[in-house]
Amino acid sequence: MPVLALQVGRAIPTTPLEMVTGATPVEQVVLAVLGVLSLLSWGIMLAKLIEFRRVSAAARLFLFEFETVERLEGASGLARRMPPSPYTRVTERALQFLTATRPSGGAGPTATGPAMLSAGQVEALRELLDAEASADRDQLARWVPALASIGSVSPLIGLLGTVLGVIQAFIGLATKGSGNIGAVAPGIATALIATAAALTVAIPAAFGYNIFANRLNRIERELEGYGSELIALMAREGRI
Repeated sequence: MPVLALQVGRAIPTTPLEMVTGATPVEQVVLAVLGVLSLLSWGIMLAKLIEFRRVSAAARLFLFEFETVERLEGASGLARRMPPSPYTRVTERALQFLTATRPSGGAGPTATGPAMLSAGQVEALRELLDAEASADRDQLARWVPALASIGSVSPLIGLLGTVLGVIQAFIGLATKGSGNIGAVAPGIATALIATAAALTVAIPAAFGYNIFANRLNRIERELEGYGSELIALMAREGRI
């Protein structure tokens, strides 16, 4: 009996490392997949954090300079001077529209006054600027949906590893013909490490996705507001 107790005591894992090394091959594969997903999610979050900081810094600089702009030509020069950002691209898209569109709402291109856009052309410009804002948002959102996928799939993968581990533990219990809880407890404990690992992967990924999604929505709203300011600038110049 003491010998049996000693064997059972040695079989009980006491650290996470012992649980991983003592896991079944199937459980180790599940843990390896979760490890890859964890590295991928943290890599995405780090890369997006750097990208968002760069975009936010360029946007603050552009908007600070834009406060002193009173004419559309000033906005054009600002877009050429400033580092590339969603705001410079929206400005350039508006200028391209004005260059390529033949005004039909007022003075013509040979008149002394500024050429005016019709109501339909202004609406087309508004839709174009909104589309550019959405395109910039989609560009910034690359890989962000992967965080949502990792956050939702990881717990299921961990649960799969736990279920398979529990099945193996009960099969081993039935094979040995022992009803002692000490014979099945190590296998169950090892199986549960898959669920714990899955939660450590899913929780940061879910937090990261929500944070980046909120920032993306805010950036899109700010770009739409900037588009309205450009149209208001055209109105002050008599182009609308």
